[in-house]
Amino acid sequence: MENLTVSAHIEPDTRFRVTPFADRTRPFVSLRIGGDSVEIALLAAPGTSETLRSLAAAAIEAAGALDAMTADAPEVTGRG
Repeated sequence: MENLTVSAHIEPDTRFRVTPFADRTRPFVSLRIGGDSVEIALLAAPGTSETLRSLAAAAIEAAGALDAMTADAPEVTGRG
């Protein structure tokens, strides 16, 4: 990973797009994650497929943590 920090909120309508570029000399895959005003493009070269799998596993772990937070959170009732 290069030296760059990006912060963006994932929303329910976040879009994902995978585009392979099968160039003979420098093939890569673009993974784009975007919404209305922010788009992040991850460029993955041959040899990084295991890193993408680790990213996918971390995303699944994060989703599980969110599910657990939602299930464990006490219900808030409105006043008024």
